[in-house]
Amino acid sequence: MSAWVDSHCHLHMADAAPTLLLERAAAAGVAWLVCPGTDAPSSEEALALAEAHPDRVLPAVGLHPHDASRWPEEGARIAELAVGAVGIGECGLDFYRNLSPRDDQVAAFRAQVALAEDLDLPLIVHVRDAFREMYDELESSGAGPRTVLHCWTGGPKWTKRFDALGVTFSFAGPITYPKGDTVRLAAAVAPPERTMVETDTPYLTPPPDRHLPNEPANVVEVGRALAEVWGVPEGDVARSTSEVAARVFRRG
Repeated sequence: MSAWVDSHCHLHMADAAPTLLLERAAAAGVAWLVCPGTDAPSSEEALALAEAHPDRVLPAVGLHPHDASRWPEEGARIAELAVGAVGIGECGLDFYRNLSPRDDQVAAFRAQVALAEDLDLPLIVHVRDAFREMYDELESSGAGPRTVLHCWTGGPKWTKRFDALGVTFSFAGPITYPKGDTVRLAAAVAPPERTMVETDTPYLTPPPDRHLPNEPANVVEVGRALAEVWGVPEGDVARSTSEVAARVFRRG
């Protein structure tokens, strides 16, 4: 059985016990996972999970764009927590829901870009309905080579543009969906040497279990879909995406 890595999993948000989910993930062939926070409290939870499961869980800390207006209150704490993290995020821009004003989102994102640069850590980025703005931010900051575009759903045009910035793409459940043609077209042009797979647990469960919470074991289904797009054996995708994850998050 080839070993997989779930590069983005909110294990602390799942209803099931983390120990149970990790056991099921191991049985499915998932070697380890990255657990990003979305604010200061959840970042603390991610670090606690990593401390409890040091061989299986790597923590990331950050502030999600939905909560970007809280950066003035939480930014200092997130910066403190970042010393024990493998990445900064989940952060980014979400101009679909706009749960925080756009200016606040940009300010919080730029602060986290700077934090990632200061600590020499990868940046785990959420982007929805803001591809052009995100492209401009990464291009102007030079942060592309340290950026992971989590749950990438851009089409082939944007994939090629972001590829030129040196980003890493991470594909999730949408690549498995019947209406996921745009994501599959994107995956077809994504560079294997900078592509990972994830679940975004507890969201985006692959079919036929869309009605159930997602979990890390399902990253195998994401990898299987990516293998079909690339026309290569599943084992090759498990190996390449795991190697990319180990390099990005510096897991020896």
